[in-house]
This record gives sequence, structure tokens and C-alpha cells, in this order.
Amino acid sequence: MSNIQTQEKLDKKEILKLFQSGCKSREQFRIGIEYERLPIFSVTSKAVDYSSDNGVCNFLRNFAKEENWDYITDDYNIIGLKQEHDTVTLEPGSQIELSLKPEKTIDDIKNKIDDLNKKMSPILDKMGITLLNYGVSPLSTHKSINLIPKKRYHIMAKYLWGILSDVMMRETAGVQCCIDFESEEDAIDKFRVANKLTPFMTAMFANSPIRGGVETGYKSFRALSWLNTDNDRCGFVGQIDDKFSFEEYLDYVFESPMIFINRESGAIPINGKIDFNQFMQSGYEDFQADINDFMLHANLYFPEVRMRNFIEIRNHDCVGKNLQYSILAIYKGILYSHSAMQEIEELFKDFEYRDFSELRYNVPKSALNSKIGKYLVKDIAKEILYIAEKSLIEMDTGEEKYLDPIKEYTLNGISPADVIIRNWNGTWNKDIKKLIKFVSE
Repeated sequence: MSNIQTQEKLDKKEILKLFQSGCKSREQFRIGIEYERLPIFSVTSKAVDYSSDNGVCNFLRNFAKEENWDYITDDYNIIGLKQEHDTVTLEPGSQIELSLKPEKTIDDIKNKIDDLNKKMSPILDKMGITLLNYGVSPLSTHKSINLIPKKRYHIMAKYLWGILSDVMMRETAGVQCCIDFESEEDAIDKFRVANKLTPFMTAMFANSPIRGGVETGYKSFRALSWLNTDNDRCGFVGQIDDKFSFEEYLDYVFESPMIFINRESGAIPINGKIDFNQFMQSGYEDFQADINDFMLHANLYFPEVRMRNFIEIRNHDCVGKNLQYSILAIYKGILYSHSAMQEIEELFKDFEYRDFSELRYNVPKSALNSKIGKYLVKDIAKEILYIAEKSLIEMDTGEEKYLDPIKEYTLNGISPADVIIRNWNGTWNKDIKKLIKFVSE
């Protein structure tokens, strides 16, 4: 007898409960980070592979043994580690990601990352691996970077139809910020403001101009790769100013084509033949939708801002030199203050959806030199920074100090990429080793 005959249909209300479960009091608000870095071999500057003696799999083994972390596996292959609520996992091209339990303060997050770095460093050094704070592989390209043995990634690689999807999967690294909400209305307000901020934040933190050993002509090649990955599941959700609800967000997720589902027998490819709404209504072959299918599908939906039982903001290049904490500080200052969000809305009042959409396509190349309407992005970025700083000062937590690293750039109208391009064509004399040294500090 088929699954479709014996299993109750998945109800939309059941899925909505996942979002509603995220509502919490302001006193319970936390901030989280997902921090990806590119591992390279220190001697050759080439991307670290998964399976060699000094590959990332053995790095995970060595770290787990030294620090007593548990393995995360996929078909008996080690793809990450976990300890309580923290994980160290691998992205498709062996990028190393730290996903940490959300904390009340940025100090707490920084202290935890500093501690992890201190514990990882001797192992990495012994293995001849350097972790880069950079948005795209500086020397190796996707053609020489193999996927790790995680079934999901191999299915995704075959399905994603954008011309740079392989670059996105195998070469890039980013920083993601996670934000709480107190109600559905609060979630939607934060979702809207966060979306409007994303192209400006992409510009401010652009950090991937050199790829494959050459200057690309783009300040964020990583952002360019996301523009060319799969427009059925990337970009903005809706028209930004739409009056959303959790249910309306779900409708967008439901409308995106499905890639695959998991069952005990393994992965069952769907390859875009149906969307999730059709799957819920009519099933697929002998399979009926369940809550785990939705969780998988939602995780294969990659908008700039993603709604979960928290808000995940996904658009930033990997950065170092404490700039990763500047990202958190800006969002905390703005999204955890009603008055700051209102100021941002006022700042953006003359812009329409098409302006933000056009800007998203322009910032990978021009970053802060892009324009929105008649305004330069570099000028608006200064206003964003001012609003965030004022709000953080009012919070009286001392976290405005984390804006200092990005101030050095934004107040001078430049992004990290501009400094790299200047040095690359100047004192570095296009020496990849000097770039590596700069982005590994």
C-alpha cells in the first residue's frame, strides 16, 4: 500500500506553528552568527580537499579527538562536529562553517569564536591549513574543487541551473546573522527592513574581488555568484513592501520547485517537476508530504533574508579583522530598536522595489560606488551606520565599539574590496601570497 494512502496530508497550520514558535519576549532576544571560512593549504594557496591526509575530514577527526566533539555524519562520512548547541560543519566545497548558539551579547559570540580559533589553530597549523576571511576562493576554482560526500550537495549541484551555481557552492564563503522577533507583526517588520538593508550591507562588506588568481572586475564576486545560481529560490521574497504574514511567506516557499525528498531508502530526486504546494495537495508518485519534507525544502530555498523561527540574513561576504562583528552590530542596533527601524524606513521612503532590485544587481560590481535613484550608496551607507550607532549607544551595552572596524571603511566611502584592489595593483604586485596573508590575519 502506498504512503499517499496511509499518511495524513500535511496541514499548512502545522507548518505555521514552526514560525510561531519563534515568538519570544524582548528580554529573551539573542543574536546569532554563521561564519564560513575558506581553508587553503598554506604552502600552495590551493583549496583544501576533503579526503587527503591533510584534508578537512581529518581536520574534523583531529579536532573532535582533541576537544571531545561529536561527529555529524552523512552515510558514514564525517561532514561536521557538534558540541551542545554549537557546530563546526562543512559547506559543499569543504568550506568550514561555525554555527554558534545565539547569545545575548556580541561579546559572548566573539569570545566563543576566539576560543574556537585558539583551539583549532594548533591543529590547522600542524596540518598546513590556513583559514581565510574572504568571500571567494582566491586561487583554486570550482573546476578543481570537489564536492564533499554529502548526498544533498551532489543532488543540488546537478539541479541548480544558474551559470555560477558551481562557483557559489564550491568557492564562496559568507557571514550570516540571525535575529529574533516577539510577534508575527514584529517578524514581518524586521523581515521587510532587513531585505531593504541587504544590498547596502553587501556593498559595505564586499570582500571578494580576486578569484582564480586574477582581478575579476567585481568587488563581490560571491554576490555575483548568487545572482547567477537559481532565481527560482534566490533573491528577494516578494516585493519587499508587501504586507506579509507568515502564511504569505510560506506561499512563496511553496511556489519554489522541489529538488528532492528524503526517505528511508535514500534521496528521491524531484528535479523541479512540482512545487511544494503541489506536493502537499497531490503527493509525488507514492509519497505524501510530511513536516520533514517541508524543513528540507525550506532549507533549499535561499533568499537574501530567510524566515524561520528566527530571521536569517544571508548576503554578506566572509570578512575578518573583526568586521564580522560589525555585521552583527549593525543589525542588532537597527532591528532591535523600533525607532531605528522607523528611521531606516524614512531613509528609504523614496525608493521602490525596483530600485532595491536594481541595486542588488549593481553592487557586486560597484559596491559603495553604486547608485540607488539619484543617491550614491556610499552616502546612504553612512546614514545606516549612524542610525545603528545611535541605537546601540541608547541600548547602553557598549556594543557600538563593534562598529569601529567598518567605520574605517564606510566613512571613507570604501569597502574591504577597494583596499584589496588598491594593494593588488600596487604594493602587492598581483602576488597571491600577499593577498592570502592579508585575508588570513
